[in-house]
Order: sequence, then C-alpha cells, then structure tokens
Amino acid sequence: MNTEYTRKVVEASMLAAGRSLSLAEIGQLFDPVDRPDNEQLRSVLREIADSLEDRGVELRETAQGFRVQVRREVAENVSRLWPERPPRYSRALLETLSIIAYRQPITRGEIENIRGVQVNPNIIKTLSERNWIRVVGHREVPGRPELLGTTRDFLDYFGLKALEELPPLAELKSLEELDPQLALPELAAVDVSVAANDETPALPAPDQADPPDQTA
Repeated sequence: MNTEYTRKVVEASMLAAGRSLSLAEIGQLFDPVDRPDNEQLRSVLREIADSLEDRGVELRETAQGFRVQVRREVAENVSRLWPERPPRYSRALLETLSIIAYRQPITRGEIENIRGVQVNPNIIKTLSERNWIRVVGHREVPGRPELLGTTRDFLDYFGLKALEELPPLAELKSLEELDPQLALPELAAVDVSVAANDETPALPAPDQADPPDQTA
C-alpha cells in the first residue's frame, strides 16, 4: 500500500464529501487490488487527525463514520460565508430533543409531563423529518403509545459516536455545546437552560402549550 497516496485520497475525500464517511465508503475509493483494510485506513485517519491538530479544521469520528469539520473556536467567523441565516429552532423544539436524547425511550406524554406543557405536533414532525428521532417501540400500557428515541443521524449531526458521549445533563447549558458541525448557525445563541441540581431541562410555566413551531 502506498501510504502517502492513500492518505491524500482519504484526506481529499473527507474534504469533498461534506458529510461523515464510513470505513467501507472510504475503502471503496480504492481499486480492489490495492485496497487498504480497515486497520490501515484507521492508521491513515489518525495521521490525518494529527496533521490537523493545530489547524482550523479537525477530523472527528461520529456514529456514521469520519468527517472533517470546522473547529468550534473559528466557526462563528467561517459562518459569515453564509449571510442568509436559516430559521432558528425554537426553544421548545430544542428542549424536546434534549429530553428525548437523555431520557429515551420516552413517550410524547412523558415528555409533556417533564416539560409541563403540551408538545406541538409540528415539533415531533420536524425532528422526525430531520431524522433526529424515530419510533423505537411502544409502551405496553393502554393505547400502546409510541416510544421515541434518537437516531444515528442525530449522533452524527452533533459529532458523537454513541449516546454515552453525551455530557452529563446538569453540565449542559445549550445543545450547541455538543459541538455540532458548522452547518447549523440556527442553533447559535439558543440556550437550553438546565437546573443546577436537576437532570431535566428548566420547565416553562405550567398549563401552557408550545407556540406554533416555525421550523416544520
């Protein structure tokens, strides 16, 4: 295996893809006769990660593979390349997503009990359409309500390999602290507050409903 050439191909693919690439996808970039195995690819990926240590971009492993992304400390400046900012997600949507991520599998009714408000159906619809959540089963109670959980796309979007990498909820002040990829300026400055001695997001006033969500 020509290590230098392999590194160039892998590095170029990381920059060109604009998404996470699995080891299998990276391997398919090479002819079968000289295709590196997974161990060799991981070695090359480590070399690339080391070479980017002091650069403005980094190589990160996520649930769906590997990707090169802008480092968080320079993301705000780089985001000026896109003057039209997409709509920001509502606080209600982010709170709902965080509850699902930390308490899954969970029903919609259980989410409403935690938040103290009714969940706008458009919030669940938006999260499902973005493939951040999915139905993972049904609670064995009357009515058999759907159980919701997060997806591999959710992990990939927030730069995580597994749910175990989620930080303790009591330490999390906003979902952007999960270090998502650059392509979500809509999350900037959105704060999902957490009570200091509690493990559920700060609740809105009770007996209210979420306002219509504008992101669906």
